[in-house]
Amino acid sequence: MQAKKIIPKLLIIAFVIGFGVLCAYTDSVTNPVGTLWSLFPPVVAIGLALLTKEVYSSLFVGILVGGLLATKFNPIHTIDSVTTDGFISAVSGTAGIFIFLVLLGIVVALLNKAGGSRAFGNWAAKHVKTKVGAALATFAFGVLIFIDDYFNCLTVGAVMRPVTDKTKMSRSKLAYIIDATAAPVCMIAPISSWAAAVSSYAPDGQGLSLFIQAIPYNFYSLMTFVFVIALTLMKFDYGPMKLHEANAMNGDLFTSGEKVGNDDEEPATSKAKVIDLVLPIIALIVVCVLALLYIGGIMDGKGFIDSFADTDATVGLPLGGLVALVIVLVYFVARRLVSFKEAMECIPKGFIAMVPAILILTMATTLKNMTGLLDSDAFVKAALDNAGGLDKFLPAIIFLVACGISFATGTSWGTFGILIPIVTSIFPVGSTVGIIGMSACLAGSVCGDHCSPISDTTIMSSAGAQCNHINHVSTQLPYALTVAGISFVSFLFAPFIGNAWICLAISAVMTIGTLFVIKAFTKKKA
Repeated sequence: MQAKKIIPKLLIIAFVIGFGVLCAYTDSVTNPVGTLWSLFPPVVAIGLALLTKEVYSSLFVGILVGGLLATKFNPIHTIDSVTTDGFISAVSGTAGIFIFLVLLGIVVALLNKAGGSRAFGNWAAKHVKTKVGAALATFAFGVLIFIDDYFNCLTVGAVMRPVTDKTKMSRSKLAYIIDATAAPVCMIAPISSWAAAVSSYAPDGQGLSLFIQAIPYNFYSLMTFVFVIALTLMKFDYGPMKLHEANAMNGDLFTSGEKVGNDDEEPATSKAKVIDLVLPIIALIVVCVLALLYIGGIMDGKGFIDSFADTDATVGLPLGGLVALVIVLVYFVARRLVSFKEAMECIPKGFIAMVPAILILTMATTLKNMTGLLDSDAFVKAALDNAGGLDKFLPAIIFLVACGISFATGTSWGTFGILIPIVTSIFPVGSTVGIIGMSACLAGSVCGDHCSPISDTTIMSSAGAQCNHINHVSTQLPYALTVAGISFVSFLFAPFIGNAWICLAISAVMTIGTLFVIKAFTKKKA
């Protein structure tokens, strides 16, 4: 047992040291900008997080390493760069998302205080009696909320926590299902903040068209859905998740013993009904969609699709969240489920509940900023340019490169922002291999984001499930890597087949077949 705990730590240490040696051998540390050294800070942060199970100090060390490299080890300039280019820039650049998180936290606190969450949990306990049913219901609800990944993570978590707790599903498993229906769903939804972001990086007038054409070849997102459904129906788990699920069956939903958040507060009244949860959630979704369209310019005569393509989620979501909060507050007070004083008491409670997520997101964004100072996108572009001549193998290479960048930087949007212009310059726009290359870029961005402990979506999934963040990362990683391996193989043969539906069928068979093999192996081992 002791060896099982030590070996993974030794492998992480060896990887970080090996990466550092490779950087030193390849490039000069005195001039790290645009070299392999530009990826070293996030590697250090991720390695330490997995090693120490402590995310705050790990992120800070990664930020510090990035600052030292960016300033060529000048301590005074390092402090200035970390403060100004790092933390201050991170807070100012993501202030809208912070506001949205706080507003959602307040809405969740109001739902709990008014008894809407408790009423839905009691209703679900009568209708969803099995863990399989709870998992499939969580998955279906996650697929329905395709507008934005942040909105998805927190809303699905708030609504489904009472249901999954009653069926003894671990919070780590809930966090995985939330994460699996956040970014992957948004990446195949033409009407989403992600589609708008992708469109902004593509050639003028072709963004949304390329996004839609790339959907059938987005193997990672689509196979993640197949994986979750098959794994749920086959009723087994593997890797660290197996321990978490076994502990949950014995009453320990958290395994680590650390409970995140507080959703056990008694509601102010027992008069709440299921509709008191459903109506506020519908209002939140509708108002947020309208706010996104408004910011996108629909009032200026733009069409529905164009408005989504031109919207800004960092402005639209806070606007929608604020209006929805007022509506929900008035509704609950009018229904006499909470008094005005009790409603006001939910404001600081909602803010406090989101502090861990905001802190991690701030530090993760700061680390991304420090990596940007090292010009990592120039290094990636040069590396891909040197891979020319591989023709139909390029999509698989692009997938791996996107996975690596997204994992190291913790951002899907930043990754496809770097790679989409490169992909459209490598392949003829509109060609089959070009569409597959675009899909590989988007799929790899989601995959790396899914695996990374410093990813904002991963952080939001932990917050939505009120799960220890490192527990979520460690239990999700084997599942994400399994789908990543299948996706890589799919991108190898897809350019030679050239038919999306045949490729999807083969990939689905590979996914289900892989799960049967893993189940047989784990059963035999047990």
